Amino acid sequence: MSLDEKKQVAVEEVDRGPSSTAPSLDDSPRQALLDGELLAEDVRPAAERSLVRTLDMRLLPTIILIYIMNYIDRVAISAARLKGLEQDLGLSDIQYETVLAVLYASYVPAQIPSNMILHRISRPSYYIPICVMLWGLTSGLTGVAQNYAGLLAARIFVGLPEAFAAFYPGAIYLMSRWYTRRELAFRSAIIYGGLLISNAFGSLMAAGILSHMEGKLGIRAWRWLFYIEGAITIAIGLLAILLLPDYPHNTRWFTPAQRRLAQVRLAEDAGEADEDAASESVYKGLVMALKDPKVPIFALMSCSQLLGLSFINFFPTIAGTLGFSTTVTLLLAAPPWIFATIVCCVNAWDADRTGERFLHLCIPWWGVILAYIIGTTTMSVGGRYVAMFLMASGYAGFALTLVWVSNAIPRPPAKRSAAIAIVNGFGNLGNLAGSYVWKAAWGPDYHQSMFIGIAGFAVATALAVLMRWVLINQNKRLEREELNELKGAQRERIEEAARLEGITFEEALERKRGFRYLY
Repeated sequence: MSLDEKKQVAVEEVDRGPSSTAPSLDDSPRQALLDGELLAEDVRPAAERSLVRTLDMRLLPTIILIYIMNYIDRVAISAARLKGLEQDLGLSDIQYETVLAVLYASYVPAQIPSNMILHRISRPSYYIPICVMLWGLTSGLTGVAQNYAGLLAARIFVGLPEAFAAFYPGAIYLMSRWYTRRELAFRSAIIYGGLLISNAFGSLMAAGILSHMEGKLGIRAWRWLFYIEGAITIAIGLLAILLLPDYPHNTRWFTPAQRRLAQVRLAEDAGEADEDAASESVYKGLVMALKDPKVPIFALMSCSQLLGLSFINFFPTIAGTLGFSTTVTLLLAAPPWIFATIVCCVNAWDADRTGERFLHLCIPWWGVILAYIIGTTTMSVGGRYVAMFLMASGYAGFALTLVWVSNAIPRPPAKRSAAIAIVNGFGNLGNLAGSYVWKAAWGPDYHQSMFIGIAGFAVATALAVLMRWVLINQNKRLEREELNELKGAQRERIEEAARLEGITFEEALERKRGFRYLY
């Protein structure tokens, strides 16, 4: 929806008044709120806290639940491998690696059109949950596979609905439509903590199912694993329809005054409205993203670090090198991910507090390099288990990658949406390649795999240094451009910000002059 269309919507909402069913800011009886009333200095701080709190209570928990099931469904095959999947289906090592890789082969190319669709549609509260239910269904159907071809087909169709949900890049994009730059990193890390904790929960859930469901109703336990986890995912998808918001201009369970406040917050954050100008289509946003030199740098950086982090799909196998039983191995795989979740949240909180990005990405990567060095120099149980904690904590850096993309490419939304999808989609090629890095023939020490991981992080670090240099220079250019008059679509967004905030164009321009890229 263009700025002109949203202006018309705003006029219609003022004429109609607030919805009689919209929730109030507190527990008092519902009352009509005039559009713009919450912008007054005496009520705005409390109203803004209430707005953010409502988002934190509805948006974040829902996305976390979905994300937990997203990765539990995706990596369930690693746990199933420990309980006879390869033997039952007659898989060779290369076939198993191909089954892992094919999910990314279907997942990666669909992410860019998916995020463009998500940007264009007006109701992500329907779009994302429908995709969630579809991937839950296809994940459950993995349990009926009888041979390599059936398993391969099932994994392809798990990847497609996950891609069209574009869940992680889609979630980051949706959050960037609600939260300011300094609110986004910590909350994105909380969501990404869902991925990390899902590895712990997934291991614990798998341990319970695989140890107690063997032979029930004549069905192998690894098949039950897919059936049960798929059913849970479908249930969460149904729940998400009720809980997810849409966008600041059209979320049903906010009043017009709250929606106005949500738009003003983002306009103030970047000095221009978080909307596309009439001339900025989804396709034009894609073209702008492809022309921006920051996008390929981020994409290569994401791919390199995910190659270094590709152990995630083999974590139960790596834990198995410690020499314990299947159940104990799965239980030992959980604590590193709990620790990684804590590290991820603390790292992101500090990134929000300081506004710094480079070191908050690189330090967790360097921790994984240290883990790989430990792994290549010792086979002791204690040393390798400590290394597993450092390896899992490396995802604290990846959790901030798309946040940095969102910060570095803030406007227009069509460009930001395409950039996030390109970076995440291309980055997952690292996961695809990583499916062939942790070869069974290289076990149990996996030295070759770890050397490849170290190389991946070295490249990612070099690209992060380059990105930091680019953003420093762009900030210097912004200082020079502030002396020139703004024109075209950028002027139109600043005019829209002034309209939302009830200030003059000159005042909005002065706020715009305070914007700088975070690095």
